Amino acid sequence: MKNYRPLPDNLTIRKSKIEGLGLFAYRKIPHDEILGMTHYKKALGFDNEENLVRTPLGGFINHSEAPNCELLETGRHYVLRTLRHIKRGEELTVRYRWYDPREEE
Repeated sequence: MKNYRPLPDNLTIRKSKIEGLGLFAYRKIPHDEILGMTHYKKALGFDNEENLVRTPLGGFINHSEAPNCELLETGRHYVLRTLRHIKRGEELTVRYRWYDPREEE
């Protein structure tokens, strides 16, 4: 049995210039790489924040208007996929879909 790892081997969590803690590349990550599951739906058919459960991987992704990753829906799950090559030390970001971060300003 493998040891449980909340994050893929190529990612780490550290202080973000965007907000709080962020998800960072521990080493280079290629374009179009699936990094793992970020959220899963408690029930099918609902795409709202109350129906989604975040995984450890999904808990530290910050918002960007020019993201380097995206969330892909795969049935009951969302996975994190790179939109381009990610450099070592670069923060991974997505464009938030479930709420508008400007509402918190």
